[in-house]
Amino acid sequence: MNATASSSASAVPDVIDRLVGIEPGSHLDQIRVQREQARTHAQQSYLSLFAPTPPVFGHFEIADRSAVAAFVAGLHGQADVARFYADALAGQGARAGVAEAIAIETKRGSTQGPYGRYPAGPLSAEDAPGPSYAVGAAQRPVLGERLSAGLVHAHLLVFHPRDASPAALQSLLDAGWSSTEIVTLSQLVAFLAFQSRVVTGLRALAQRPVTLVD
Repeated sequence: MNATASSSASAVPDVIDRLVGIEPGSHLDQIRVQREQARTHAQQSYLSLFAPTPPVFGHFEIADRSAVAAFVAGLHGQADVARFYADALAGQGARAGVAEAIAIETKRGSTQGPYGRYPAGPLSAEDAPGPSYAVGAAQRPVLGERLSAGLVHAHLLVFHPRDASPAALQSLLDAGWSSTEIVTLSQLVAFLAFQSRVVTGLRALAQRPVTLVD
């Protein structure tokens, strides 16, 4: 880690601590201290996606990343996490109406999963049908074609990753996403899945304090 990245990490409060409401010295804080490397890596992943140094300039800007994050967190049933990213939009130059459109699309896209089809073979027994998702006609002009395509791909990764295909990637390319941006989008969706699981686990531990063993 270089000095700039270290300084940035220390200047930004730990996002998982903030989402869970972990206070310094609490039993949850002590649990996280015991996994300090994992705690640091999680925070660095957050910073690289949402507070990179140097700042991101280009199509997949921080406002759109936060919009996708709010959508994905909502799909995972993490309303508080979704609100955290939606609230961040206000100070990131998001287009008017984007936060509201994301909230609407989260409700429209919510379902149960995973579902989809495996290639023909032994795993085909686990195939499960599920609805296809598309951004609503009323929200598409607000979100724009690029962000709309990003939401569709994020929904695919959350609920039916089995159906990931070259055609799905081509849809992003056709909407103006670069290969590098597609990689970042996929990393963002994966990070939100991880973050949601950690937040859920820590909140469960908060309800049942544990005795720490030296």
